[in-house]
Amino acid sequence: MPEKKQEKEGTVSMQTQGGLAALQFDNRFIRELPADPLLENTRRQVTGACYSLVRPTRVAAPVLVAWSPETAGLLDLSAAACLSPEFVRVFAGNGLVAGMQPFAMCYGGHQFGHWAGQLGDGRAINLGEVVNRRGQRWVLQLKGAGPTPYSRTADGLAVLRSSVREFLCSEAMFHLGVPTTRALSLITTGEPVERDMFYDGHPKDEPGAVVCRVSPSFIRFGNFEILASRGEMALLRRLADYTIRTDFPELGEPSPAVYRRWFTEVCRRTAEMIVHWMRVGFVHGVMNTDNMSILGLTIDYGPYGWLEDFDPGWTPNTTDAGGRRYCFGNQPQVAQWNLVRLANALYPLIGEEEPLQEALAVYSRGFQQGWRTMIAGKLGLAAFETGDDDLVHELFAILHALEMDMTLFFRNLSRFKISDAPAEEIPAFLSEAAYRPLGSPSRLGAWLGRYGKRLHRESLPEEERRRRMNRVNPKYVLRNYLAQMAIDRAEQGDFSLVSELLDLLRTPYDEQPGREEYARKRPEWARNRAGCSMLSCSS
Repeated sequence: MPEKKQEKEGTVSMQTQGGLAALQFDNRFIRELPADPLLENTRRQVTGACYSLVRPTRVAAPVLVAWSPETAGLLDLSAAACLSPEFVRVFAGNGLVAGMQPFAMCYGGHQFGHWAGQLGDGRAINLGEVVNRRGQRWVLQLKGAGPTPYSRTADGLAVLRSSVREFLCSEAMFHLGVPTTRALSLITTGEPVERDMFYDGHPKDEPGAVVCRVSPSFIRFGNFEILASRGEMALLRRLADYTIRTDFPELGEPSPAVYRRWFTEVCRRTAEMIVHWMRVGFVHGVMNTDNMSILGLTIDYGPYGWLEDFDPGWTPNTTDAGGRRYCFGNQPQVAQWNLVRLANALYPLIGEEEPLQEALAVYSRGFQQGWRTMIAGKLGLAAFETGDDDLVHELFAILHALEMDMTLFFRNLSRFKISDAPAEEIPAFLSEAAYRPLGSPSRLGAWLGRYGKRLHRESLPEEERRRRMNRVNPKYVLRNYLAQMAIDRAEQGDFSLVSELLDLLRTPYDEQPGREEYARKRPEWARNRAGCSMLSCSS
């Protein structure tokens, strides 16, 4: 489709049904909250404001790598629109559609347990809020679109490797049933970006890229923390009122009682999200408070990873390698710690400690109850019973000791039959999940005997149990080495594996004949390779 020559203020138009021109913007965030009065795009401390107006940086030669039809559907965008030159131009940052009002948000955060002060959208630029035909509000945000007042010493750009990971994982998590932000598009910029991947003094140029992220809101715990830390209480209240009216309208008009219900709901949603992370073996890697969504969504896919051999102490983040604060097993406790930081920020609105403590208890109870229901489902049990704690703890100890692949073990466990226990030899469909020879089967065999007896009490037909287990235990996840393989090819201009994985991960619980290779455990060559085992925050 030839481009329209509507260049005023960098806007473009597309006159087709389901096209960009049909997007309906209602930019409530910038309409109702105060802006940074300075318009210069210079790094600075921003006070008395929730955001700064800023334009994306133009790029030289944008090329569409991939786009998500499901996310496009949320915006009422057609396939033709997403494959058009206008789409590439806008979502690379080279133009705006009428109604877009780009800005970067101001927020702070606790990073690795320490207050870091002002952080903000250092390389994320919100384009505006779209309201679709169903009345749903979706914020469009470009990641890697250039510097903002919050970029500090960085360039505001992103490289292809981290952008591939963000794009694919956002969509993979949605299809797994995990609360998450979404990704609309992945576009290369045609420009090099210098990065020191290992922070070892050896920077190199990498291909640049931009991801368009989509969410009902990108407000984080840190948006409230920065205002409380500065004593900007009137603005703290305005932001809380805006958030409740926009994203939690069912709670009622803001008041001290509604603030309490709101924080309780944030705790509940956060617990639900963490249960899902633990269910599928996802490790976020950077659970700083500025990376915690007020909506209980997984946000900011940086050095995340998928648990392969079952190790509760594993972290994908090289920066976290020493303390392992954000390792798989710590995620429930860290989420609660982050909620305490949010409670401290919201205390001035409530003025009482007890309601905040009660809400935090809702998190604890919600996580424990959710975890028990979740692990019962993974094991094919109708409900978690007294005594199942010992069964589960012993299983986790065995999985860790034997270096069992978490995804593969639980998926294949659905094939277990009560007649298989007690096991003098471990069934092949379970032993194939091990990353090293099992040796004596005594411990796992004994556990299978206990498990068989527990299943016997369920009186559930084995085929029905298998069907239920396969609904909660995915066959396909975005394994670390698969993402790296897609990155390796994409950096050579071959985007086929990105598209293949995007399609594969649409139905992660299905068998998908002919694609079994993507369900295999990590190959030995990937055990210690960067990108397949651990990553830095460099992106």
